[in-house]
Amino acid sequence: MMRDDHTRALTHRVAALLLEYPTAELVAQVPDLRAVASGLPTRAFDPLLDHLARTPLDGPGGLAAEYVETFDLRRKACPYLTYYAYGDTRERGMALLGFKRAFRAAGLEVSPDELPDHLCVVLEFSATADVEAGTRLLLEHRAGLELLRLALVDHGSPWAGALTAVCSTLPPLRGDEREAVARLAAEGPPGESVGLEPYGAMAAVPR
Repeated sequence: MMRDDHTRALTHRVAALLLEYPTAELVAQVPDLRAVASGLPTRAFDPLLDHLARTPLDGPGGLAAEYVETFDLRRKACPYLTYYAYGDTRERGMALLGFKRAFRAAGLEVSPDELPDHLCVVLEFSATADVEAGTRLLLEHRAGLELLRLALVDHGSPWAGALTAVCSTLPPLRGDEREAVARLAAEGPPGESVGLEPYGAMAAVPR
């Protein structure tokens, strides 16, 4: 675990940017992000930075299509942290409110068009507002975070490195946490769809 709050926040900031949907602006930032990442104790970002630098943005096999295929079409590679524990059930709506309360306590409000449990939103919050509160949110949903990492590793995705870097900022998995990850990997998220008030249908829409 990275005990230095500044290093942890910087790692979360780089990961938040690299895990966003790829755009020309993001690709243009790769040299700067590489310079920042070179000062971190993890080299996990390097393969993703290399991939973003050498892969075309659009077209078949491009970054945009690859990102959608990776994160939007795979049930075990969902970037919404509460999905792993609650699926599309009513309990997930309450969990989403917990994220909003944590953000509000730090003086932040999430856009109505943004779900607060998206990994990039949580990492950005941790990096720029409250690294301790952000880390707590990640730890509360550690099993889902680890399942996402494992799914990306198994798929051979270059984005796996960003998840590896994020997980390196957290304490090692305990026995019960390992069991929770294994159980989640075997069973998958709950599938009952009963509505996500007060978020409604928005909670099922890709970011």
